[in-house]
Parts: sequence; C-alpha cells; structure tokens
Amino acid sequence: MKTDFKFSNLLGTVYCQGNLLFSPDGTHLFSPVGNRVTVFNLVENKSHTLPFAHRKNISRIGLTPRGNLLLTVDEDGQAILTNIPRRIPIYHFSFRSKVTALTFSPSGRHFAVGLGRVIEIWHVPSTPDSNADGELEFAPFVRHHRHTGHFDDVRHIEWSSDSRFFLTASKDLTARIWSLDQEEGFTPTVLSGHKQAVLGAWFSEDQETIYTVSKDGAVFEWHYVKPINNKEDEEMHDTDDDSDMRWRIVQKHYFMQGSAHVRCAAFHPESNLLVAGFSNGIFGLYEMPDFNNIHKLSISQNDIDFVTVNKSGEWLAFGASKLGQLLVWEWQSESYILKQQGHFDSMNSLVYSPDGQRIITTADDGKIKVWDIESGFCIVTFTEHTSGVTACEFAKKGNVLFTASLDGSIRAWDLIRYRNFRTFTAPTRRSFSCMAVDPSGEVVAAGSLDSFDVHIWSVQTGQLLDQMSGHEGPVSALAFSPNGDSLVSGSWDRTARIWSIFNRTQTSEPLQLQADVLDLAIRPDSLQLAISTLDGQLTFWSMADAEQVAGLDGRRDASGGRKFSDRRTAANVQGTKSFNSISYSNDGSCLLAGGNSKYICLYSVTTMVLLKKFTVSVNLSLSGTQEFLNSKRLTEAGPADELDDQGEASDREDRVDLSLPGSKRGGDPSARKRLPSVRVNSIAFSPAGTAFCAASTEGLLIYSLDNTIQFDPFDLNMEITPASTLSVLETEQDYLKALVMAFRLNEAGLIKRVFQGVPPADVSLVVGDLPTVYVSRLLRFVAAQTEESPHMEFCLLWIKALVDEHGKWLTANRGKVDVELRVVSRAVSKMRDEIRRLADENVYMVDYLLGQAGKEMDTTDKHVKTAKGSERLPVDLAHREEDSDDSDEWIGLE
Repeated sequence: MKTDFKFSNLLGTVYCQGNLLFSPDGTHLFSPVGNRVTVFNLVENKSHTLPFAHRKNISRIGLTPRGNLLLTVDEDGQAILTNIPRRIPIYHFSFRSKVTALTFSPSGRHFAVGLGRVIEIWHVPSTPDSNADGELEFAPFVRHHRHTGHFDDVRHIEWSSDSRFFLTASKDLTARIWSLDQEEGFTPTVLSGHKQAVLGAWFSEDQETIYTVSKDGAVFEWHYVKPINNKEDEEMHDTDDDSDMRWRIVQKHYFMQGSAHVRCAAFHPESNLLVAGFSNGIFGLYEMPDFNNIHKLSISQNDIDFVTVNKSGEWLAFGASKLGQLLVWEWQSESYILKQQGHFDSMNSLVYSPDGQRIITTADDGKIKVWDIESGFCIVTFTEHTSGVTACEFAKKGNVLFTASLDGSIRAWDLIRYRNFRTFTAPTRRSFSCMAVDPSGEVVAAGSLDSFDVHIWSVQTGQLLDQMSGHEGPVSALAFSPNGDSLVSGSWDRTARIWSIFNRTQTSEPLQLQADVLDLAIRPDSLQLAISTLDGQLTFWSMADAEQVAGLDGRRDASGGRKFSDRRTAANVQGTKSFNSISYSNDGSCLLAGGNSKYICLYSVTTMVLLKKFTVSVNLSLSGTQEFLNSKRLTEAGPADELDDQGEASDREDRVDLSLPGSKRGGDPSARKRLPSVRVNSIAFSPAGTAFCAASTEGLLIYSLDNTIQFDPFDLNMEITPASTLSVLETEQDYLKALVMAFRLNEAGLIKRVFQGVPPADVSLVVGDLPTVYVSRLLRFVAAQTEESPHMEFCLLWIKALVDEHGKWLTANRGKVDVELRVVSRAVSKMRDEIRRLADENVYMVDYLLGQAGKEMDTTDKHVKTAKGSERLPVDLAHREEDSDDSDEWIGLE
C-alpha cells in the first residue's frame, strides 16, 4: 500500500477571522480559515485550500490587481507571499508588528500596511519598474515610505484610482489623506468630526467626494470646498481666492439601527453602493450620495465581522466569525450565491459514503452535515437531533445513514430524498455514545454511557429486538464484522466482547484487556480485530480464536504537544498518550490511528512498525502544538495564555461578558478563556483507499495520495522545445511524435494544443503506436478534457481508442492506473448526465419545432417548382435530389 499521503484540502471550516477578498474577475473568493486560506470558485461551485500554513491564525490577506500574488499575514505579523496560479509560497517575511490593515494599490506597484498607529508603503515584489528593460525580476520586500500621525490603530486603508493618494481610517476618530510621493501643493490632511472610531473611508469614482463611516452609524460626505454658510468670509475674500479651500463635511447621514453599532462597511465607487454590517446580524445596502436604502436583510444571529463587494458590484460577501458563517449575496436578484457554515462545536465522528464522493460529519451542536468532496461544499444539514450527535455509519448497500445521539435516539436518514425515515429509541431514556450497523442493513446496535447494555433494533420494523447485558461499565465502541457474523463491543470495564447475535444461542466471548477500551476496528476480511485502550496500547486479536495475536505500544508515537496549562513536559503528559480513533485500510495491511495529540500515526499490521506520522497542525494559536513552552509566558497568576484579558479590551462591547457562567461550549465550562486544543476525534479511509479524512479541531483534513505529475527531464534533449513541438505538429504533421514531445515538456497548454490538433480520423493510429509509459498520463489528460471541453465526441473517440488499443495493458496494470480509470469513468458519467439533462430540458422544444414544420408543410403546395418551371416534383423527391448532390446550392431538375 502507498503511504505518501499529503494534505490536499480542508473542509468543515469556511471562515474564521480577518478580511475576505474577491479575485479581480470577481469569480473567486479568498477566505482565511485558521492558519490557511480557502479559495471558493463561485462560478464552478468548487473550493480548494492553498497548501501553505502559517504558524498562527491569519489576520489579514491582500491580493494584487492582476490576481497572481497573494500576501497573507498572521497575528504576529509573519507574512507569506504566494503565487496563486501555481499555489506555491514564494517568500516569507516579518513585519515585526501586528498588522491591522493591508491593501494593494490599483497600479499593482505598491501596497500599504497598517502596523498599529503606523502606516508603511512597500514595493510589490516583481515590479517591472525597477528594471529599465521591463523584465520581471523577483526582489524581496523594499519599504518605500513610513507615515506616522494617527494616535490609535489604523483600521482601514483605501487607495485612489490613480494610485497617487490613499485614505486611512483609525480608531482615533479621524481619517487622513496621504500621498504616495510628494505632490506639489499637497499636505497630508486630517478629516475629523466623528464621535467614535472610523471604520472606513473611500473615494468616489470621480475622486471629488470622500465618504467616511464610523462605528456609531454616522456616514459623512466630504467635498473640497470653501467655508459653507459663512457670508462674512465670502465678503472678505475674493471669489477667485483658493486659499481657504479644504475638505469639509457637506452631508451627514445615519444608519439608525438602534442599539446596534456598525461592525464593517464597504463602498463600491463605480455603482455608488455602500454596504454596512451591524452587530445584530443585519446588513444594509445604500445608494450614495442620496443615501437611499436599497436593501436590508438579517443574515446572522451574531456580529457581521467583514463585508466586501466584487468588482462588478453585483455580489456582496459577508463573514461572521462566531458561528463560522460565509455568505455571498446577489443583491439585484436577492438570492444567495454561496451560503456555508461549519459546525459550531467540535466534530465527534465522520464516515465516507459508499461511493466515496461525500463525507458525513456529526458534532456536539446536534447537526449532521454532508460534505461533497469534489466541490468542498456542505450540500445538506440535518438538525432533527436535539443534542450532540456522537456516531454515524452507513449501511453497506443503498444511501442509508444511521446516527446516534445523546438525546436518546438512533435515526435513519435517506440520502436520496434527504429525510429522516426511521427513529429508534430505548424503553428508558439513554444517551447513546456508539453505534454499529449490520452489513445487510437490517439490524442496528447502539451502546450508551448510562446503561451497560447493548441495544439491538430491527431497521425494517423499528422495534427493539434485544438488550444484551454482560458489560460492567459504559459501552464505548461497537462494530459489526464485515461478513456479518459477529458484533464486537468495547467497554470501560477493560473488556471487549464478541457477540454471536444471529445464532440460536446468543453467546459472548470476553477479551480481557489492561485498560479502558477507547475504540475498535475489524479488518475488512473479518479475521482480525484491533483494539485501542486508554494506556496507549494497540492490541490485535484473532476473531475466530478470540486470542491476542500481536500488540504494539503507541504511547511514544501518540505523545506530542504540550498544552499551555500543562505543568509536565510533553513526554510525561498522560492525556495525549492514547488513540481515540483507529481505522483499517481497505486491503487490511495498515492501521491509521489518531487521538488527543497533533500526530496521526500509520502502522503496518504485518510488521507492527510505524510507517509514517502526519502532523495535524502547526498552528500555535491552538493549545498542544508546541513541544516546549516558553518559561517567559509563565506568570505568578498562571500561564499567560490562560489569563482572561477580556476586561482590558479598549472597546466597551468587547469588555462586557454577556455569557452565563458555565455556558461556554467545549473545554472546561469554568474557564473564562477557552483555547481550543489540537486533537483528532475521528478518522477514516476512503472506500477507494487513495485518501483518508480526519475530523480535527481545525476542520476536516483530507490527505490524499499525490497523483500530480511532476516535471521529469528524462528523455529531454536540446531539440525538444515548444517551438519544435508545434513545428512537428503543423509542418511535419507527425502527430505521435508531437504528442510525445509535449508530454516530455509537460506543459498543459502545449499538450492541449497538440491534442486538439490531431485529426479525428488519425486518433486510433496515434493511440495505437503510443508507448505504454504515456498511457496513464494521456488517460488522465483526456478525462480532464472530457469534463471541461465542449468537444464531446472528439474526447470520446480518444477514450474509445485508448480502451481498444491498450485494454490488455490496462487490465494487467489495473493497480497502477486505478485512479486514472476512475477519473475517466466519472468524466463519462458526468457527460452522460449532462446530455440526458439537456435532452430532457429541450424535448418539448424539439416537439414544438417539428410540429411547426408540419403545419407549414400542410399549408404550402405539395410540389416544388423546378428551376425552369416546366415540371414540379413531389416534396420528398426534391429533398432526395437535394441530399444526393454534394454541393450546398439548389439545383432544379430539367
């Protein structure tokens, strides 16, 4: 089994904190999720997470006007510059201070950053103006200017359209106008008059007006004019004297939201739209300069932390950090383009659907979410459970999902109609903590914490079949063997039992262990059982003989990470030295294990050797990611990270603690400040075995095998260039040689051009002579073209030729090209579904057109006049004569 799994995507979290950004074309949305950035494609309805990770949560992101460079800054001022098309981090840099604002200039040559009270202007790396020839050279960060003058943190920076001036809004109740370079007759200007912190300042499209928005809901409109309503000054000064011209408030508006205050605002100069988000979850859309309220909508129960507008002004993006909500609203049609929200509480369990296309997660917030792996979006949320959902499992056949909850119910869900069709309950109220489903899908079993019995229900009737007793402690884990013969239960009484529930005499075989059972897993061939216990041991048992066959000590592998409040070293902390979740691989050769530490361990079952350790997170904002704590952070009152600094916040609403004592979810209810700890609550392999998913503190982490083809200079020589490849294609018309040369260069655009340049008649000849070393790469490329290219028949010709010519080789090497064949199958299925949908949508239109043609036929003569008018033929004969001729012209019969 391959073990080179790499991080590929992050699901389950859509927004954490910081600012949102639209791409220049307005089709992509960049959202910070913890210490990573997720990109949402709003047109194709897909999302992906960029591969880099910060050491702390991201606070600010900025994007160049071309959309090719992304600058992300974390809470400590550490920045990473990323190439967006290639998804590669280019440069690491430190601003040595907390960044409060970040904006690129429209020209793309500078960016402004707010470092507390200071504003700094930096050159954008790779600017062509530094080279006389205009060639691009990468240069690290070079500071252009440094401005001081504000007395409190800078909250917002906005550039003018010509990139010569920029506005800054600060918490010191003022906004200021600065110039990039020295301008003749210009001095930095202060715009004062607000009574609370200024959240934003913007230029109008003609640069003649400035709008400022403050926290108390005031919107000021500024013009560069002489004194207003001052007749004495007008008489004393000449009308042509411009000495008294300055920026003045000409209009004041107010949002009038009662006790709610403004949390964020954005202005779109081209359409004069002002949007503001309030602390009560309402946003308002206004048209300036008349301040007409176009729209007002409540989209959340908590604060709206950030809002932005795309370039066309059609889409508004909102982020609410408390509930982890991300919304994109099209205000003209009043519809949601994107509406996503992660779990409010920590996830308890996850399971893959049988086809491997979806992941189902359950959490303490009582919600069940279904995530689509390809798009990365949550497609449905079930909220019928009234308490935390602790376990979920699919039936082996059909789209039936079972979930267990602390509310005392087991529910069965139909994932085709998305409804709850069966509910199972016990005679007395129980809090179910684990669950298992028979492979046939006819029996479901559950165990609880407050009763030591195992409950068995019939799925068809919903009746309770049996209550099996034998354990002397809470049941913590349940699993049916894949062949359906046995049920295995694990308990905190340090035993596991193998039940033969389908035999006439129901017997149980107890397995004695050294510690409490945390989780258990049965190998796919039903011959071996793996059990994880509280002392960090992994024991392996024979299902047939009920004897232990192997064991390994996982304490050293699982231990890692020290929480902020730990008084012992990471090597001596007991809480992280066990595995809460284990899972067998599909072939049964490996075992994956995760727990309350920052590591996921992959073991070989045959050799009992640790094959690989995966680090869940390097985010220092989480507790438990550091091996060694800094002694400077230890104060007389305890660890500095655990101290409650809420009462020292500068804003009054941030100082007020509105929560009831003990009402905070997750962690210790008595702690006033809650820092999430890194841990893995559940883990599972995909049905295909090419990926695994872990439910961690940060979200759903998907690790998959790296199938991307790297650039390999093998078989390259000086003669193979893009120009020579096109010459072979167009001049020599040697299509096979051109295709092989394009694959060796491995440039996507060149391969696509050669691929489309092959005539359809020659496809089978080219594929037949293609070396087998390129077959898998061509399969993957053709599958990708099938999904995105409009040339459907052309792509199907390639697929048919590949299967016909290389079918024997593909069968013999099924393990090597399994991924490629699945991609081809998915592409063909997608094309079939699209054609079927297109036909279903247009069947009535075709019938209507045929009907109209028939009516016209009846009204016209039944004969067609010939060219000379001597004789007329029947219509069908005239058409037959027309079709038999090669030319497109009408030739009458003599």
